[in-house]
Amino acid sequence: MGSKSMMKWPNKITPALVERLISSEKNLDKAISIFDAATAEYSNGFRHDQSTFGLMIGRLLSANKFVPAEDMLVRMKREKCDVTEDIFLSIYRAYGRVHKPLEVVRVFGKMKEFECEPTAKSYVTVLSTLVDESHLKMAFRFYRYMKEKELPASVASLNVLIKALCKNSETMDSALQIFREMPKHGHTPDSYTYGTLINGLCRGGRTLEAKELFKEMEVKGCSPSVITYSCLIHGLCQSNKLHDAMELFKEMKCKGVEPNVYTYSSVIDGLCKNGHSLQALELFERMIRKSLVPNSITYSSLIHGLCKELKICEAVQIFDRMKLQDLKPDAGLYSKVINGYCEMSKFQEAANFLDEMVLSGITPNRVTWGLHVRVHNRVIRGLCSVGNANQAFQLYLGLRSRGISVEATTFESLIHCVCMRGDLHKAARIMDEMVSDGCNPDVGTWDAMLNGFWDRRKVREAAELLLDKLMDELQNSISI
Repeated sequence: MGSKSMMKWPNKITPALVERLISSEKNLDKAISIFDAATAEYSNGFRHDQSTFGLMIGRLLSANKFVPAEDMLVRMKREKCDVTEDIFLSIYRAYGRVHKPLEVVRVFGKMKEFECEPTAKSYVTVLSTLVDESHLKMAFRFYRYMKEKELPASVASLNVLIKALCKNSETMDSALQIFREMPKHGHTPDSYTYGTLINGLCRGGRTLEAKELFKEMEVKGCSPSVITYSCLIHGLCQSNKLHDAMELFKEMKCKGVEPNVYTYSSVIDGLCKNGHSLQALELFERMIRKSLVPNSITYSSLIHGLCKELKICEAVQIFDRMKLQDLKPDAGLYSKVINGYCEMSKFQEAANFLDEMVLSGITPNRVTWGLHVRVHNRVIRGLCSVGNANQAFQLYLGLRSRGISVEATTFESLIHCVCMRGDLHKAARIMDEMVSDGCNPDVGTWDAMLNGFWDRRKVREAAELLLDKLMDELQNSISI
């Protein structure tokens, strides 16, 4: 940061004025210029204080400018300006936002260098960041360090510890044990405690216990949030308890808790998995009317459900709406629609959708390789089954050019199809490539090739003449 002032200041410049000017400037570079211009007034008696330093550090952190922000801390110490815990907390949250928990721990370790004594708020923030980023071993070590420091437990710290234990099914019972012991130590579980436990139980498939805890929560006067309702509804849907999930969905609306995108997506997924895709479609439309924007999970669940019930027209409409929302369908979604068309023997439409998938830039990777192989081969075999040899062959060429494996049954279907069309040059080429790929043609494939050549008039005439000649020679040898 420079020091040359290009601003005209009033006779008396105050930190409040500088703070107001920086706050009103949306552009970070210009905000820095204001800060530097104020620094240039040090010779006139002005000094930055906690408010201006804190504001500038906050602006830098919002732009992920972590190094300049930490340099500001050093400058504050050099200028003998007290660094408050709130400034450190803003740094912890900024590093947590970009998923850098180790940086949070590092900065926490520097607090004493700046003569800033951490309170429970700092300890809990660091612990929470470690848990949120699933650095559980370090989180448990940090919690033990908190106990060594004789930091008194609080509902906030116990909630974070319970959250850490809920992340692993093997430690779920330990989380419940701490929860049950909280009142004995003067700590009353709050809505966050209950919500965390319900979420953990549902993830582990323990929905009966989650439902009991949900009832207890209401009895104890803790109002479930939309997140708690959504977690339980999702858990019930995953456990095939659709009726219970739907009852809870109705209940939350009666109690004035508005479902969010996650809630709707969970119910839509549950309906689709239980063969109620049209009901799921109605719920989807209701969600849109409430100005909730569907996400990829919502679209994926609905498209899978519609394709499963062979409601392909509806699935394609939802597919198109997904693309209009600038959400890119993946290979899995394309394959669902393509397989749906194949199930209905609409192989031309399946081939068109396959072409669209390729043109959209979706290519095989280690995860989707098998899926690409299966769907491409199925479409080629389908086209062959309806006698569309030309398109099947073009699709086959494209498949080979992209290095996607051709299955033996696909080779056989192609050879049969092109032989029936009399295109023996293509058939011979496919046969050669089949053998070079290590696939052995079966008897039926050889028969198709031989019958194809036999149906050629010249080949048949030559064979008949050869047969007549052989018969004559045989008769002559017998008469001798």
